[in-house]
Amino acid sequence: MRHDEVFIGGTWQAPSGAGRIEVVSPHSETTVASVAAASPADVDRAVAAARGAFDDGPWPRTDPAERIAVLRRFGERYGQRRSEMADLITTEIGAPTSFAQRAQVALPWSMIDAFCDLAESYPWYEIRPGRYGADIRVLREPVGVVAAVVPWNMPQFLIVTKLVPALLAGCAVVLKPAPESPLNALLLAEILEEVGLPPGLVSVVPGDGTVGEYLVGHPGVDKVSFTGSTAAGKAVAAACAADLKRVSLELGGKSAAIVLDDADPAAVATAVRAASLSNSGQICNALTRILVPLSRADEFTDALAAEVSALVVGDPGDPATQIGPLVARRQQQRVTGYLEQGVRDGARVVVGGPGMPDGLDRGWYVKPTLFDHADNAMSIAREEIFGPVLTVIAYSDTDEAIAVANDSPYGLAGSVFTADDERGLQVATAVRTGTLGVNQGYPMDPFAPFGGVKASGYGRELGPEGIDGYTETKSIAVATG
Repeated sequence: MRHDEVFIGGTWQAPSGAGRIEVVSPHSETTVASVAAASPADVDRAVAAARGAFDDGPWPRTDPAERIAVLRRFGERYGQRRSEMADLITTEIGAPTSFAQRAQVALPWSMIDAFCDLAESYPWYEIRPGRYGADIRVLREPVGVVAAVVPWNMPQFLIVTKLVPALLAGCAVVLKPAPESPLNALLLAEILEEVGLPPGLVSVVPGDGTVGEYLVGHPGVDKVSFTGSTAAGKAVAAACAADLKRVSLELGGKSAAIVLDDADPAAVATAVRAASLSNSGQICNALTRILVPLSRADEFTDALAAEVSALVVGDPGDPATQIGPLVARRQQQRVTGYLEQGVRDGARVVVGGPGMPDGLDRGWYVKPTLFDHADNAMSIAREEIFGPVLTVIAYSDTDEAIAVANDSPYGLAGSVFTADDERGLQVATAVRTGTLGVNQGYPMDPFAPFGGVKASGYGRELGPEGIDGYTETKSIAVATG
């Protein structure tokens, strides 16, 4: 598979440089595609096209109802190619095909329609009575040219939750996908081309970190929406602060599942497996710290061990596979390093541990691993591992469980498991994190805002708040009488 052009302003163009991105299968370790890499000069062209579309084009001045109609048409075209999209994601990042079809593609496809529904009731224009004798018109206008920078782990979900609300708001977008996963973004560009957006409105510029850094700092960009690591997010925030550029950041996580003493072990284990080990654990809101009551620690650990032991590890193209490879050799080495450190720190390996899974002699795999006898000071409990690794921590009472959950630099997600929903809500309100679930992992409901606090970033995606991030609020006072 070979792509020799980049998508700039709605048309396929030859890149300015000769750079290439070689896409390597995490399963076979062979090159599966070669993609033209964008250069800073290509970013200049993309931003210039976006500026023209925003400053002089029709899209920002189009009635929201017309923009909604175009995005619904995009959703229809997207749905027609969702199987092809899922296959590409499985190929380039190793996501098991069952997960790719469902969460990597079907979920973002449904998000397109959900955002259109939200936009129909969004308060683009409202009139408020003023206190001092004037009516106040409140307008929500597009923020401008948006740089959307996304990682490789959930590429289509993260693209859709940035691109669609930005376009609905009337913005122009320059999208920079990760070098590990350019193929799905280029297919998205093909779909956008079919929809017939105004010239200049969307560009897709695959590239490395240098290209992303250049785009983030570009003076023609009004807003940056970034998803990635906390370290990279800090650099993005600093670059945006220099120009007072709008920015939203969805960063790392080390989310806790607080299991109360009345919870059912089997139900908890099933829910944690789905919320923590999907996509081979490469999800930012994974529940990776499992806090269990000391009085029932063995019951919950045994139930979790049964779930982790039963996971099918192997070829991501096999529908039976539940855990595929990690995205890159560096990620395999990183996760293995944490497994070895956990052992050195005194945690007990209940399932898994360092080394390749049985029956596999190639590919960037690690064993799904469960630790217990851990404490919250260990690196496996404090740092984002981004792999299929769970750490059980025992607590003595609910106050301690809440304290342990809050003792983290991160605050992206979390869950509470209990037989009493009201008790679960009380505990959930005491946890300092942006999003929580009770008796489930956080569901990523399109009508609910998603985002973090502390080192997990700021700003929200999804819900009407997901549109808010791409608007500026203008108020106009009109004297009455």
